[in-house]
Parts: sequence; structure tokens; C-alpha cells
Amino acid sequence: MARKRVKHENEQGEVDMTPMLDIVFILLIFFIVTTSFVKEEGILVNRPDANKKTNSNNPVIMINIDESGSVRFNNKLVDIERIPARIENFLAKHETNSAVVLPHYNTSYDKVVQVLDQIKLFDHLTISIAK
Repeated sequence: MARKRVKHENEQGEVDMTPMLDIVFILLIFFIVTTSFVKEEGILVNRPDANKKTNSNNPVIMINIDESGSVRFNNKLVDIERIPARIENFLAKHETNSAVVLPHYNTSYDKVVQVLDQIKLFDHLTISIAK
């Protein structure tokens, strides 16, 4: 005798989701482990307090950088390497603790950082960047 298979319309197949969840978690762990967390270095900028009054009697060191990369120390053209000597000369004649860097909008960041590195040699100077 031959048996016939009877299809029942009420029967539904179930899919086990556990293997797929395992694969998802394994991939998640793989990406977390292989991702490198790099802390990018930058320049820490302290913004001045709006309520704090500044003493306008002290002269300020002004360093302008134009779009071609020319550097001016108190409106006098200067090489970047000569900035520390100019600052020392200025500090010998005037008592100040602040320096302002005014870069042009199109100035390269490299020039600005080079100027800031020269000013940072003087620990007691407060450096401000204006726009």
C-alpha cells in the first residue's frame, strides 16, 4: 500500500534566530576590538570671560599674519624665527603679559601654529587669537 502525504495548511515553519544573533554579536565584538581609538591632538584655546575687565594700561604684543604668510610684530615685518627676540626686546621696554595673534582668514594653519610655537616659549604670556 502506498501512503499519501497529507499537507496541512495550519502547519507553519519556525526559524531559529539564535545563530543569526550569535553572528551579529560576534561581528559587533570584532568591530569594537579592531577599531582604534585615537585621541587627536590639538591646541587648547581658552576663551576670555565676557564679564572680566582687562587692564588697558598695559601694552599688548600684536602679531599679524597676512594671507601670503608674512608676519608683522606690532606692524613691523619680521621673520618667524625672530619673534622670540622681538618679544624679549618688547618685554624689556614694556610690562605686559598678553600677546594677540591676528591671522588673516586665508592664512595657512601651519603659519599660525609656527607663530604660536614661538610665543609659547614665554610661559607668562597669555596668548589670544583674534579674527
